[in-house]
Parts: sequence; C-alpha cells; structure tokens
Amino acid sequence: MPTVGLFIPCYVDQLYPHVGIATVELLEKCGVHVEFPTAQTCCGQPMANTGCTELAQPLAEKFLQVFAPYEYVVAPSGSCVAMVRHHYEEYFHGRPEYEALRKKTFELTEFLTDVLKIEKLPGRFPYRVGLHQSCHGLRELRLASSSEIVGKAFGKAEQLLKGLDGIELVKLARPDECCGFGGTFAVNEEAVSCMMGEDRIHDHEKAGTQVLTANDMSCLMHLEGLIRRQKKPIRVMHIAEILAGRPV
Repeated sequence: MPTVGLFIPCYVDQLYPHVGIATVELLEKCGVHVEFPTAQTCCGQPMANTGCTELAQPLAEKFLQVFAPYEYVVAPSGSCVAMVRHHYEEYFHGRPEYEALRKKTFELTEFLTDVLKIEKLPGRFPYRVGLHQSCHGLRELRLASSSEIVGKAFGKAEQLLKGLDGIELVKLARPDECCGFGGTFAVNEEAVSCMMGEDRIHDHEKAGTQVLTANDMSCLMHLEGLIRRQKKPIRVMHIAEILAGRPV
C-alpha cells in the first residue's frame, strides 16, 4: 500500500475543506494510505506569482522539510504542484533532496493515472459535465493535450471521468482557454478577469453543461462566483468530489 503525504492548498483548507475530504476518500478508495502533515503551510505560489520571490523561499524550505519523508506527495491542485515541480528550482538549484521531492510530487489525477495506473473508477454520475482545463495543469504539468500542439489527444482527468457510468462530457468550443483567475490577476485586473470568466461560462452554457468541474479549486472559485452572482443553473464541483462519489 503506497503512502501519500497530502498537501492541501490554502483556499481549499480555508474555503472548501470538503474538497480535501473528498480527496482523502478517493485516495483511500484506491488503496492508498493517506497522511496529512499538520505542519504544512502555503507552498508560496501567491508570493512568487506577484514577484515577491524572497518571501516564497522560506515556504519552499518548509515544504521540503515537511514532505521529504513521504513516499509520494499528492495535491488536488495543478497550480500548487506546478509551483513545487517547476518553480522551486529557483530556491534549491538542484539540491538532491529537492530533486527527490520533485519526482514524487503529483497532482491528484496525475497520481491516479500515472502512478496507480488506474484506467477506470467505479461510480455513476448521470450528468452533462464540462471539464475546465487549468492553465498550470495543462501548460506546465501536461495533464492534457493542448489545442496548439499537433498529436494524439489525451487528458488524464477526462480519462477518469469518462469511466463513470451515465456521464456525458460536453464538447466545448475552446476547451483549453484560461478562466481569467490567475491569482492576484483577478484583483489587479478585475474587469478583464471577469470578462474572461464570463466567456468560459458562456462556452459551457452553449455546450449544455450541468456540472462544471476542474482539477483546480482556484479556477472553480472564480467561475462559481460569477455563476452565483448571475444566478446561472450550473453546479460547480472539484473533480475529486465527482470521482469520490459525492452527490450533486
């Protein structure tokens, strides 16, 4: 039985704890022993994204200290995993313990498909589902194929969702376009951020989405805020909730 150190992003911990619980339920259902180290803190991504890299370094050191002992590190967030795998190099410069951490840190669906080699999960989800591909997961982790790259199409989240009975994955006109969140971008460029989010929601509306899902709760938080304010009938769920069998 593999042992996983579970990393929970700040916004999931503070605003969407049920997503963290669903992640634990899903991993345990797949035969994984899950541990949640209580000493964990933010990965430092918000500071790094705003240019305050020196403030992110102590958090990177803390992450390495906390998670180095684990066999695997898993997070229900492509952006946090991308921070660890691609942007901690600035702080560690190839240190062996960091290289070991980088190789064993995975986004949730990536861990299920690439490490556990799961092709199909049991479960039923009889809804029309629209899958949002987050930028970090798509461009940095390569969790799915990008529309600008010629080659065989693939999608790790899509593969797992398609295995559920009764599900219908809707076809979007622009399947890998940004939602407009971008962390502090949504604060500094609110109007542009909201317009981008509304464009994504409109694409889902045209496709007939009943449930909008993604690997990153940060993207879903942004989209759900727009959906709620405009009183649209689309339900928002993190992919861990769907795969864990949570009801709509």
